[in-house]
Amino acid sequence: MTQSQFTETTRENHQRAIDEATADVQFDAWIDGAAHTTAGGERFETCDPTVEEPITTVPRCDEDDVDAAVDAARNAFEGKWGDLTNSERSEAILDWADVLRDHSEELALLESLDTGKPLANAEYEVGKALDYIEYYAHVVRGEQGSQIPVADDAHAYATQEPYGVAGLIVPWNYPMILTSWKLGPALAAGNSVVLKPAENTPLTATRIAQLAEGILPDGTLNVVHGFGDEVGAPLTKHEGVDKLSFTGEDRTGEVVMKAAAEQITPVTLELGGKSPFVVFPDADLAEAAEIAADGIFYNTGQSCDAFSRTVVHESIHDEFLDLFIEEAATREVGDPLRDSTDFGPLASEQQFEKVREYVEVGKEAGATLAYGGEPADLAGDDEGWFVEPTIFDDVDNDMRIAQEEIFGPVASVITFEDYEEAIEIANDVDFGLASGVATRDLSLAHRAADDIDAGTVWVNQYGRLVPGTAFGGFKRSGIGRECAKETLKKYQQTKTVNVALDDPELRPRDE
Repeated sequence: MTQSQFTETTRENHQRAIDEATADVQFDAWIDGAAHTTAGGERFETCDPTVEEPITTVPRCDEDDVDAAVDAARNAFEGKWGDLTNSERSEAILDWADVLRDHSEELALLESLDTGKPLANAEYEVGKALDYIEYYAHVVRGEQGSQIPVADDAHAYATQEPYGVAGLIVPWNYPMILTSWKLGPALAAGNSVVLKPAENTPLTATRIAQLAEGILPDGTLNVVHGFGDEVGAPLTKHEGVDKLSFTGEDRTGEVVMKAAAEQITPVTLELGGKSPFVVFPDADLAEAAEIAADGIFYNTGQSCDAFSRTVVHESIHDEFLDLFIEEAATREVGDPLRDSTDFGPLASEQQFEKVREYVEVGKEAGATLAYGGEPADLAGDDEGWFVEPTIFDDVDNDMRIAQEEIFGPVASVITFEDYEEAIEIANDVDFGLASGVATRDLSLAHRAADDIDAGTVWVNQYGRLVPGTAFGGFKRSGIGRECAKETLKKYQQTKTVNVALDDPELRPRDE
């Protein structure tokens, strides 16, 4: 189903899409290669944020279901999945990815309905997600051990081995992409997996597991649905989990890290951000304004790497702000299933209320609301969690809207006088996930990239991530890196073998 087919009212479009996306599919948990429901049959709804209506239900799993998933994963790791060579494992993952590509339209529609993101964005993101899965399947084929010269009478070498069972927890803003960032290296490295998707965006996780049936050995990929205290907590503290990877906000990351510490479980954390976009006075201002808008308004601002702080030189502030507002005004807010829509709803009522609260916080702090800030008016349709693209001007960097992660389409414009102040403002937050620089001066760009405390620095662009480029944060933005070749090592442990060699001695051939 393509966007050109959605020409009716928003409610009619979404009901038709929901009917198609859920036809003949039961969205259960997936454990040991089969659909799984809870012992008591409890389920909960996942809702379409555009029309505030349920899409379907999924099981409300609990600790017993986590135990079953971990047991299944352990059996797979110690059995068929663990017995495969790197090449055999790679081939299985690539076969699975081929099936997923055959179902990419179906997955994109589920993603759009579940998150509220425009269908065109969901289609792009599903394709990118499969790129990451395929990337790690290819990388693992080139994995090699190493030989260490130690002495004439010894031979030492090192090999990489999977941890065993990996527990993966992903958030609701980019379900397919962030799942692939973890599944790709975890599976390629040889681990089996227990995946917990976010409770309000569980559908694509279920479907990709179902589509692995008959390709990945039973128990290799398990999916458990549910809430943080009922599923996430038992998974993070489970003694049968050998590796953890979590993406989410920083306070939950603290909880995950503490739970992992009790079992001494290695953990990768990709947490929040409050990313600066520094616009120097020599920048192409029209281009910079477009980048700033993309950086905060893509995915309705629900991105951990969003350019939520626009740090602009005082000499170009007025001109830049006018251009930034013009860019914001071009973003069409509407039905995610329509071709013309750039900007869908927020993913949930909770997120809608949070963004609305921060708009009021900004006003009360004395920032100037330069654009937006209200629930979006969609031709009299008051359904859905829609807000306008929002720009605050006259923001001090110590204001809450400049320091705290809003996770919505709210930009804070902050001015600077000289280079030193620009870098000071850019770094004066608890986070360090991503950042951006706009300048025509290549030397200035490199110097700023060196001085900004962030895991990623984009120069004259936003959001370009490709397989092979590491992504992760400084400070409270996390531990470890995803997306890169080095990520494979985060799902492996090194074993060193040191063999004593006897003096050469020729022995006669046995008669």
